[in-house]
Amino acid sequence: MTPPNEMVQTLTCEGKEIILIGTAHVSRESVDLVQQVIETQKPDTVCVELCQSRYQSIRQRDRWQETDIIKIIKEKKSFLLLSNLMLASFQKRIARKFDIKPGEEMLKAIESAEAAGARIHLADRDIRTTLARAWRAMGLWSKLKLMTQLVMSMGEVDDISEEDIEKMKQEDMLQSILAEVGRTMPILKKILIDERDQYLAEKIRSAPGRKIVAVVGAGHVSGIKNHWLEPISLPALEQMPPKGPVGRAAKWIIPVIIVALILSGFFLGGKEAGRDMILWWITANGVLAGVGALVALAHPLTIVASILAAPLTSLNPMIAAGWVSGLVEAFSRRPKVKDLESLPEDIMSVRGFWKNNVTRILLVVVFTNIGSSIGTFVAFPAIVKVLLTAT
Repeated sequence: MTPPNEMVQTLTCEGKEIILIGTAHVSRESVDLVQQVIETQKPDTVCVELCQSRYQSIRQRDRWQETDIIKIIKEKKSFLLLSNLMLASFQKRIARKFDIKPGEEMLKAIESAEAAGARIHLADRDIRTTLARAWRAMGLWSKLKLMTQLVMSMGEVDDISEEDIEKMKQEDMLQSILAEVGRTMPILKKILIDERDQYLAEKIRSAPGRKIVAVVGAGHVSGIKNHWLEPISLPALEQMPPKGPVGRAAKWIIPVIIVALILSGFFLGGKEAGRDMILWWITANGVLAGVGALVALAHPLTIVASILAAPLTSLNPMIAAGWVSGLVEAFSRRPKVKDLESLPEDIMSVRGFWKNNVTRILLVVVFTNIGSSIGTFVAFPAIVKVLLTAT
């Protein structure tokens, strides 16, 4: 019999009994509840809201030491990893405040399943697929908005009480929180929450065994129930959505327009107008990219590289100024073993992000790209003004 608890619900599917536990990922009471239900129910299978990579990170806490920062920059995943680290930082700080490990309820589910002789079934979509789908769907300003919210959230942990954590597990409050996310960033909610609700529902109901305990975040319980009887295609949720023709063309439009304007300046306004337009482009892109690198406390060589690279990379959609500056920073201040070992601790504070060589490289990439992007928007009207004045 299922223990009476509002966060424990029972579902059925093709003769299977599924006991669904909704948890807060940094809640001590959630850890105790997970252990109690598994020990009492003795299920054939325990489903956990983890993918293979997150499962390994929970079981192998030193996986940070395998981070290849050069590979991350080359694969254009710096922005993605930095956002993930900020989210992890927020969760870790809450967990430390209440003296528990982040994701401890998932670890307890795994340990309890092993003790009960139950199979462990990983039910979540690969975190890299989820974040990549979200990143591809977001524009530059949405990414900047998200980063700003993540930075702001790093200062809010002290205001959260344990009662607040437990209230987050109440369905009505959680639904209102997600509704707010949906209003401000609907595409983010769709990919991070709604799609994963569908994915979790299908993975849980197709898990082996007649009695199944599923441990998921409280925010997914309602969505899993809503999609429980629907046909769901996992391959459709696992593939990357292709870029549309507009998206593929847009990255070339601005460089083509800039080059066309500068050439027009030479033909219509003469050598002086063309020279002034080039000077505006180099100055705005280079200086602001350099300022971005400086904000990230980059190495002097990195700052110089940012200034030199930005005016050229801004005209080539295949290369970003941040990738150049990130690689220069990585070679100028190559991360040491101690940086990788201290990474989980350093991300606990804003200062730590700038102190650790790994996260500082990511900051260099992000801030240089932001500076270069702003430089493009600053230079464009200035170039147009020069052309109009000259003609």
